[in-house]
Amino acid sequence: MLTIRFNRILSAIMLTCVLLCVSNSHAETLTIAQLMQKLEKAKPSHATFTEKKHIALLDEPVESSGELFFAAPDHLEKRTLLPKPESLIVDGNKILIERGSKTYYFTMQNLPELGVFINSIRGTLAGDLKSLERSFQLSLKGNIDQWTLQLLPTNKKMQKLLNNIQIVGLNDQIHSIEISQVDGDSSHMLIKPVVNTP
Repeated sequence: MLTIRFNRILSAIMLTCVLLCVSNSHAETLTIAQLMQKLEKAKPSHATFTEKKHIALLDEPVESSGELFFAAPDHLEKRTLLPKPESLIVDGNKILIERGSKTYYFTMQNLPELGVFINSIRGTLAGDLKSLERSFQLSLKGNIDQWTLQLLPTNKKMQKLLNNIQIVGLNDQIHSIEISQVDGDSSHMLIKPVVNTP
């Protein structure tokens, strides 16, 4: 009787190990294309953010916080609330910046460098692989539970400004964005999804 119970327990343990191995094996096979497909299916998002910018000329980092809004395929809003209200609204090719009582209008063609930064975030949120590959070389680490997408600029002008962008995510949600510039400046943004309750 004890032998039968022992065998059953052993079988259950072995089955659990096999299932875990299969699960881990599946997680490790995540590709950039698979990640983009999952991100592409994500619903319009609303999140809060806290950002720290490290500027070489300053002793202390510059901190800010606010809200992010995204609706596929190309509408992105970054509304900074603290320390001073500021809005960056991107809709298609158009860029609107609001600072205090002043409003500025641009296009991606007017600000190509800023456009590359915007598209790195917007392209990832939309799961737009083609858009990302136009400006970056992509590499992916981790699995769907936690992944890190690294973007290296391929444009020579951008290579003089930007070292890399690292985007960390959990499943189909972006958790953080880190930007490292050639001049030593950097920024790190933590993103927390806002859960809409019915």
